[in-house]
Amino acid sequence: MNKKQAVIIVALLALIVCAGVLATRLNSPLYVNGTDSTVSFNTKKTNNNTKTDFFAETKLSRDQQNNQTLQTLKALIDDNNVSKENKADAEKKYTKLALDTNNEQKVETALKAKGYEEAICQINEDKVTLIIKGKDKLTDKETREIKNEVVKITKLSNVDIECKQ
Repeated sequence: MNKKQAVIIVALLALIVCAGVLATRLNSPLYVNGTDSTVSFNTKKTNNNTKTDFFAETKLSRDQQNNQTLQTLKALIDDNNVSKENKADAEKKYTKLALDTNNEQKVETALKAKGYEEAICQINEDKVTLIIKGKDKLTDKETREIKNEVVKITKLSNVDIECKQ
């Protein structure tokens, strides 16, 4: 490597560092604690977007937790030092979580297609919990439609629906 190449490499590294500093200052700081990383969005909450932020933040939090769990299970599956029984258990949990995550997204999309502004779906074991943005209370017909859609997608009949404005 000659001097010219070394100067180019140093200049590129300096540009990368500058871009990182600028991105951090313009967007928001990125905090990393061990294996868990959290991105802090520097948004000011007003009365108009607080409700939307609840749904966005809840989905983001749920997705981060699911991804972290999937990564942990994948590491167990790939580890040669783990017993076959534990690997089989991890594979079952991995498959179930992946299917549940897919079904959660399908339910949310189906409810948006039916005219609901926002929906959050969480599947835990044999129970589906829904938080729907809208009125204070759903009519019986709306509740039946939502439950039918959830049962059709998830094959789970234990559905808990909550409305949030």
